[in-house]
Amino acid sequence: MSHSHNHETDFGRAFAIGVVLNTGFIIAEVVFGLFSHSLSLLADAGHNLSDVMGLLLAWAASNLARRSPTERFTYGLRRTSVLAALFNAILLLVSIGAIAWEAIRRIRQPEPVLGQTMIWVAAAGVVINGITAWMFARGRKGDLNIRGAFLHMTADAGVSAGVAVAGVVILQTGWALIDPISSLVIVVIILIGTWGLLRDSINLVLDAVPRGIDPGAVKEFLEQLPGVAAIHHLHVWGLSTTETACTAHVVKQEPQLDDKLLKTIAHELHERFGIEHTTIQFELCVGEDCPTEHEVHAPEEHAHQ
Repeated sequence: MSHSHNHETDFGRAFAIGVVLNTGFIIAEVVFGLFSHSLSLLADAGHNLSDVMGLLLAWAASNLARRSPTERFTYGLRRTSVLAALFNAILLLVSIGAIAWEAIRRIRQPEPVLGQTMIWVAAAGVVINGITAWMFARGRKGDLNIRGAFLHMTADAGVSAGVAVAGVVILQTGWALIDPISSLVIVVIILIGTWGLLRDSINLVLDAVPRGIDPGAVKEFLEQLPGVAAIHHLHVWGLSTTETACTAHVVKQEPQLDDKLLKTIAHELHERFGIEHTTIQFELCVGEDCPTEHEVHAPEEHAHQ
């Protein structure tokens, strides 16, 4: 058997700063939103509250994912990062549903809005969310959990910019309907960003092959290795939002154990496909025992105790 591992990057400081900044901003948005009768500010405050909860979930999962394996949890608690990403996506969908509902109500029953207050508070949001997003930028490509935090903060910065623009339009035209309309635009923006997060997190929960990895290419690579007759029972799945695992039965033409081949497989799967945890089972191919094409591609049978 061959195994390879990596360790997740610690974003604890970024999470802490992000939670503190956004909690303070939420309080400001609620106070000034009520004062100015701005649904856009209150809607953004509600969304930011879900983001703080999401950041706390992601932060907790990031810490749990680094826990050492135990006799009961033999892979550790890596999968908590996948659950956090899924809960974040669901939390966002719930929050945008509430925003959309209230925006439609305001379109039917418009209320006066203080545009200048909207502008100043929203401008502060652009700065705060922009700083928070920047702190997560370096980890967004390799970790779905961090990507969720980054997308939330980036979307919030854009949303705050939209609220500021709505405030300018209200000051210039006095058209109060721009406030709920901009809230609906916020909903669309968040929905677009959330959909990909929801899809990817559900796929990881269901042990689908992670995005960016072609299982056919993995199988082709293994089949062309010297001394390999066939590959079957190949599985590739996400151990967490940062680590990918692979198991495979490698049918060999020679009976001896090949440690050099095991190391080559683990190294190349890591370098070519980003697979961090590799487990290979060698099988001997002798005459009639060699698998046929049908047997190689047949579904794996599982035994349960």
